[in-house]
Amino acid sequence: MAPRMATTANGHNGTLQSPQGQNVPPTETSPQPDVFNASSVAEIKATLSHLHTQEASVTARLDALVTSQKDLSRELGRLDLMRVNIGAHASTTRSISHGMLSEAAGTAERISSAVRRLDLEQARVKATLEVVEQVAELKACALGVAGSMGAPQDWEKAASYLHRAAQVPASVANSAFAAEMVPTAEVPDPPSVTLDNAAESLCGLFLREFEKAVKENDGAKITRFFKLFPLIGRSEVGLDVYGRYVCQGVAAKARANLNGATGGAQAKDGFFYANALTKLFEHIAQIIDGHGGLVEHHYGPRKMGRVIERLQVEADVQGGIILDTWGDERHVDRKLMDIKSYAFTFLVQSFLPAQRPGPPSQAPAMAGAAVDEEGVDMKEIDGILNEMAIMLGRWSLYCRFLADTCNSTEDGADDEKRFELPAFLRESPLAQKINDRLVSPFNAMTTFFFRRSVEKAFQLDEPPSGLTLNLQRPLKADPPHITSAVDDIMYIVNKVIQQSLATSQASVLTNVVPTLSRVLGSDFIGMTQRKMRDECYPRPAVQGGLPPESTTISFLVQINNLDLAVDYIRRIVQNNTGSKTLPTSDSQNPPAPTPHLLSIFPSPQTATTISQTLHTLHTTFESKVTDLLNDGIQVIFNNTIKPRLRPLLADAFRDVEYIPSSADDYSDKETVKPRFAALWNDLCTPFARILTPAAFDRVLGVTIAYLARLLEKRLWSYHSRINALGAARLERDVAGIVGAAVDVGSGAGRYKHRECFARCVQMTLVMGMDEEEWEEVRRGGDAAEVVGRLSKEEVGRVRGMVRR
Repeated sequence: MAPRMATTANGHNGTLQSPQGQNVPPTETSPQPDVFNASSVAEIKATLSHLHTQEASVTARLDALVTSQKDLSRELGRLDLMRVNIGAHASTTRSISHGMLSEAAGTAERISSAVRRLDLEQARVKATLEVVEQVAELKACALGVAGSMGAPQDWEKAASYLHRAAQVPASVANSAFAAEMVPTAEVPDPPSVTLDNAAESLCGLFLREFEKAVKENDGAKITRFFKLFPLIGRSEVGLDVYGRYVCQGVAAKARANLNGATGGAQAKDGFFYANALTKLFEHIAQIIDGHGGLVEHHYGPRKMGRVIERLQVEADVQGGIILDTWGDERHVDRKLMDIKSYAFTFLVQSFLPAQRPGPPSQAPAMAGAAVDEEGVDMKEIDGILNEMAIMLGRWSLYCRFLADTCNSTEDGADDEKRFELPAFLRESPLAQKINDRLVSPFNAMTTFFFRRSVEKAFQLDEPPSGLTLNLQRPLKADPPHITSAVDDIMYIVNKVIQQSLATSQASVLTNVVPTLSRVLGSDFIGMTQRKMRDECYPRPAVQGGLPPESTTISFLVQINNLDLAVDYIRRIVQNNTGSKTLPTSDSQNPPAPTPHLLSIFPSPQTATTISQTLHTLHTTFESKVTDLLNDGIQVIFNNTIKPRLRPLLADAFRDVEYIPSSADDYSDKETVKPRFAALWNDLCTPFARILTPAAFDRVLGVTIAYLARLLEKRLWSYHSRINALGAARLERDVAGIVGAAVDVGSGAGRYKHRECFARCVQMTLVMGMDEEEWEEVRRGGDAAEVVGRLSKEEVGRVRGMVRR
């Protein structure tokens, strides 16, 4: 294939075509010179030169194409040879396909069809043999049942024959073939009729024998016939008769327990009815635990549930009788009416404005005492609450046992579902009666019992004796200095929470604990607030003077009451939840339920709810008390401490100058710190002796914050009244005041309170800096960090206070 040259219309700009017909672009892209349009010899030479160059390029390309034609021809030859070989192979393949493989395929298809026909015949033969064997088994069972029920009266063998016959499919047993082959001269009826009649006859016989064994109290015979019911296909009948049998035992034992002391002293005192209900639940649990394996073995899995439901029906009856008798014997309804009509006269009158001068607590106390004589007997209420707590606790254990027994047999039951009450128990009459006769009265009586206890604690409240603000006289009472009402009320709080937890009823805890919180907030905190406002508010006896000592001491004791109450509630919640630490009032995430709570409430979700409820009691009470406590601290500071701080500071700096003319005038003897320490101890120590450490720390924090502001004002007043030597002395005196101020009481918050004096200390540092340090501060170097509590303007102002 030789290349050819093609030209364009003007004959000058041509392209080359490759042997494959592809155009090869020219090497020159710029306009080519035209010899016919040349106007000079130079242009003609240039045109000729271009033509020679183009000719050389075209020649080179043509040579290259000619050279490559040999390789192309060789490859085409190889392709032709391969085409010939492939054609031969294709011909051979077609001959094999049409010859050998087609015959083999036909043979394979014939063999496959024969195999399928053989398999079908074998399956039919096997099915026929199986039917024949089943019919033979059915005939043997029919004859065996008839024979066993005859003279031998072998009931176990007869039942086993019926059980074997039940394994034969109904389609075979009721087929025409079976109806033709099974009947004999001895047993002429069809097999289904024969077996049904035998099962019905045996069922009646077993029932009579079972009832006879029950009357004779023959345990072995009872078990013997109980195991035969599922063999004859009468499992429901066996479970029902067994359920009636065990329920008779439950009823008989419950009546014996209840009638054992009816009308006697035991029925009126102690925990007789609680013990009777406990024995009822224990008896049922023993039956379920002891007989469950036998029922599951002979009747199949989950069959004990039918017996449990039947037992629960009997428990509804017997438990209801116990609760009704208990309620009538203890006069619960009448006591509920009494507590609902109780007016809490003392608490109500305590919150009313005082009608006449005098101690406001006398009239309410007398009225409360009068009402108490005609009111509800608190010992009886406490006894009923204890008995109800025991009964509710036993009911919770019983419910947990039944839930675990019924749910553990379910596949894939998670932890929450495992403790979910079965529907028959949740909707049972006994569950409703427990709620109506125990849960609701328990909640109502607990509310009354706690509020009445709070009222009585305040009626009998006694302040600590032997307290004085005079440091020369020792205190005659041991700390903590609180009134008796705090210990009494917090004892009742702990008792009520423990009693409620003993019920293991989440509905009780979620009702009682918020009630405790509400009563503590309204009555305990409210009464304390009224006392602080109306009875012991530290008002100065004369204008500009200090409040009476007795009033101040009473107010401090009320502050102690609030502070100790928070600590009591914290420890009560910790002990009853098993928590090592408790969240603060601003925490959003209470701790997870502890093992202690999980042992009472196995459901993690329920335990979490109870944990949150108890922690809410703590955080809510702490928040309310903190507000009143802060107000009380502020009152103590404003009325008893603040008026003495300015004179105290003035006395400490009395006759002290900070402008010595020379080093000889600078005395190393400290006068400010000893004076301040003595005056400060006289001021704070009386409060530290009476207040709890935490309450005094609050007072000290407020006092030191105000003292720091007074000290800062005094430092600013030394403008132009201090020189370099005086600045060193002032720095020493301020450091001494700071050390003495925080060294009071237990010292637990010493470093925290020291921060209040940071500005004062930094002011003295700026005053005493040498020039190099001052220059570094001005440039904002590392030394500037030590005066970070002062603004840039304040730093310059402090530096200008010192005469240089």
